Amino acid sequence: MTKQGFNPYLPSWEYIPDAEPYVFEDRVYIYGSHDRFNSHAYCLNDYVCWSAPVDDLADWLYEGVIYKKTDDPLNSEGAMALYAPDVTKGADGRYYLYYVLDKVPVVSVAVSDTPAGKYEFYGYVKDKESNLLGERPGDDPQFDPGVRFEEDKVYLYTGFCAKGDTSRHGAMATVLDNDMLTIVQETEFVLPNEPNGKGTGFEGHEFFEAPSIRKIGDTYYLIYSSIVMHELCYATSKYPDRDFEYKGVIISNNDMHIDSYKPADQPMYYGGNNHGSIVQIKNDWYIFYHRHTNGSNFSRQGCLEKISVDEQGMIAQVEMTSCGPNGAPLEGKGVYPAHIACNLFHEDEAVYTGDLWMDSQFPKITQDGKDGDEEPGYIQNMTRSATAGYKYFDFNGTTQFSIKVRGYCKGNFEIRNSWNGEVLGTIPVNFTNVWTDYTTQINFPDGVHPLYITYAGNGRASLLQFELT
Repeated sequence: MTKQGFNPYLPSWEYIPDAEPYVFEDRVYIYGSHDRFNSHAYCLNDYVCWSAPVDDLADWLYEGVIYKKTDDPLNSEGAMALYAPDVTKGADGRYYLYYVLDKVPVVSVAVSDTPAGKYEFYGYVKDKESNLLGERPGDDPQFDPGVRFEEDKVYLYTGFCAKGDTSRHGAMATVLDNDMLTIVQETEFVLPNEPNGKGTGFEGHEFFEAPSIRKIGDTYYLIYSSIVMHELCYATSKYPDRDFEYKGVIISNNDMHIDSYKPADQPMYYGGNNHGSIVQIKNDWYIFYHRHTNGSNFSRQGCLEKISVDEQGMIAQVEMTSCGPNGAPLEGKGVYPAHIACNLFHEDEAVYTGDLWMDSQFPKITQDGKDGDEEPGYIQNMTRSATAGYKYFDFNGTTQFSIKVRGYCKGNFEIRNSWNGEVLGTIPVNFTNVWTDYTTQINFPDGVHPLYITYAGNGRASLLQFELT
């Protein structure tokens, strides 16, 4: 069991992107793909599940491996990866896991008696003649299934549409029977891709991937990743399979569009693709999404933020924060790991929205060891101007600041309470091969503020943690 009240909400050595959150009974369960640390490709590990009590989103329990990639008959040798899944509870009270392997165009289904598995292979989505969805003439390839069971039917949403691709058409909705496999209503396109988005309300935010369906009151919310990639958008309709209208962005994983603390077009993190969904936990709504680490696309971690749904059903875009499951500013005292930075940038470049292959001068969140090693995360490659930002802390009489640093570095770390504000204090650091503590006196202004740590010096520093006293 892991207890931590900040983002990422799981341990720093766990890499679960694409998370679909659900409340079953009194626990929150997340179902996502499973990246491998320091990998060369997406989603190479087996599916695992984590859960937390609805009363404490900082108290996550590892439920173990719930489905292996070799459990699918098409993948007995494990050559294909398990891409982003989704789960729904069927009429029989069992839990159904929908997923797509990375080299075939069909939707696979597994089933379990309990939310956390273990899941067993169940079958493939098919029509009444047993032809597989995605392989029939005229079918678009299936990808990123999102599912909802309602009134004895399963609504299945799928799709992947790269910008400029005219061979595909957009997000798809297909209705299945209560056997959870058989098509009873053929596919309809419910969100446009970029070539078909001109003149619609979706223009500039057309569908890319990651459809996920939720319902608030009598309104269906289709959350998806747009062609912008770093943003999760939403569209609404009174119907599950038609008439969706674009409504806005819920979150960007480099905080683009946000202008509450910096210019709207100023990226504040190394963003890439994004995937997640919303969930109501007790009286509050949250967005689950992922961020990119280790300087590549292939080591993604789950984060969450509280959101607000207003009386008109609108969701305003929220900032990336370090607070996440805490639901409030972090206390302005104590020891905090550096990897909970929600802002991370360098003066030369601050955003990647395509292939996230970073040159060595850019800062990145990483870890020592290999995949599966429970090593703490830290920030590496802090060259001159590299900045880590943490939002937000509630300062009250905080007067001392300490950092733990290693690396071939010589210079100062500058401390601010805004991303480009006045320097509150500096900490000199020197070359060191081991994690070394440095301390200075800083009178932080009382109240709720962010914290920004900038390296100003030569060489490359790594930052493991900091302490507020």
